[in-house]
Amino acid sequence: MKSKPFRNIPSVNELLESPPLQNMVERANRNVVVNGVRTFLDNLRQEMQTTADLPIPNPAELAERIVHWIQEDETPSLRPVVNATGILLHTGLGRAPLATEALQAVHDVSRDYASLEVDLATGQRSQRVTAVDKLLKQLTGAEASVVVNNNAGATLLALAALAAGKEVIVARGELVEIGGSFRLPEVMEQSGAVLHEVGSTNKTRITDYQNAITEHTGALLKVHPSNYVVTGFTEETHINDLIALGRKRHIPVIHDIGSGALLDFAQFGVEGEPLATESLRQGADVVLFSGDKLLGGPQCGIICGSQIWMNRIATHPLMRALRVDKMTLAALAATLRLYRDPKEAIHAIPLLRLLNTPVENLRQRAEKLSTQLATLPAFTTATPVDDISFLGGGSLPNQQLATVCVALVPASGSVNQTAAALRAADPAVFGRVHNNQLLLDLRTVSPSEDQKLLEAASQLALS
Repeated sequence: MKSKPFRNIPSVNELLESPPLQNMVERANRNVVVNGVRTFLDNLRQEMQTTADLPIPNPAELAERIVHWIQEDETPSLRPVVNATGILLHTGLGRAPLATEALQAVHDVSRDYASLEVDLATGQRSQRVTAVDKLLKQLTGAEASVVVNNNAGATLLALAALAAGKEVIVARGELVEIGGSFRLPEVMEQSGAVLHEVGSTNKTRITDYQNAITEHTGALLKVHPSNYVVTGFTEETHINDLIALGRKRHIPVIHDIGSGALLDFAQFGVEGEPLATESLRQGADVVLFSGDKLLGGPQCGIICGSQIWMNRIATHPLMRALRVDKMTLAALAATLRLYRDPKEAIHAIPLLRLLNTPVENLRQRAEKLSTQLATLPAFTTATPVDDISFLGGGSLPNQQLATVCVALVPASGSVNQTAAALRAADPAVFGRVHNNQLLLDLRTVSPSEDQKLLEAASQLALS
């Protein structure tokens, strides 16, 4: 067997003396560069063992390749992205961006120690939910609240605390899949509660719930199907009727409203999303919703409701496993403080601000950006086009939002290749491909990010 010329591979020290890697050592951590060179050479030797007559680059070319490989390897997978997809609550892109006030609050409590679980007045230990409990009670009308890592966690904890070993009655048409292939029946199973489906996929009446109640019933659950819509021959039980039944039979009613609106979204042209305040006012015992969707805050699950039931939830052993950290609480508290003045919330919370932007403003920006992008050699044309956006994140799937996009036609290569190149740019830009054009939807792009779009596109022109 012919031996492989491993001796022709430069040594680590020899490569480190090359100008490209010397420059990298000056800019980056030396240990990172040295380990990168060693790993690259190990990979090269393995490839030589399996590939016949593999050419070995000269030392200068090899050094350049190693620099490029280390740069790619060291590029964080989690980094800022300009969301030009038109999906405001894009789960893959982190859902709702945080308000400036929330970012500052995270910085303030993370930089040093913080009063997470201590009462500064008494010096005694306190509960971390105190950071947001007063605000949540003020804004929703609840008697008490709890915050956990996400709304699936909120569902798991509430069912475990209120109905473990008992039946939970829920409409068959509300057994949703909540994303990532996680389904409500599976979450319920993990809580220890026993699922009792009633009704049919398209119709569930109050009598279905009445007839299902036994001495084994632990709770009545109503789930708002945020991520799908059943139309046509349908009927569902109103939360008011379910609350009346629960009170009559002394059974707690849990209302999972999903996306968690604290403002009426009809003012933004979208309807049908329940309000936490309204559900609690009507008398729901426990209300569950997300913090990083329509609320526009950090990822978390919020549980609000009656004191008697909230005490059981807050003291359940799962509470410690699902609790949130100081950064989440700081961001949530700052976001909730903005809601005390609805006008300020619409101005300061990015999601609400983007929703409230008039189409004419988007059109003016699209026209300006199109003129600038059309001058770049990477594109044959750049034109403003009217289109539609969606909230996303499992919210209001059938409601469309008017928007204006910049439609790009690449001068060379495919549209998908151009889209991939923009995602790999710095800053990264995530658009959407439609009708053999790359659309940059300005409904999800803040005006302050317009320059970033130009910067990323300019990199394509130079490549």
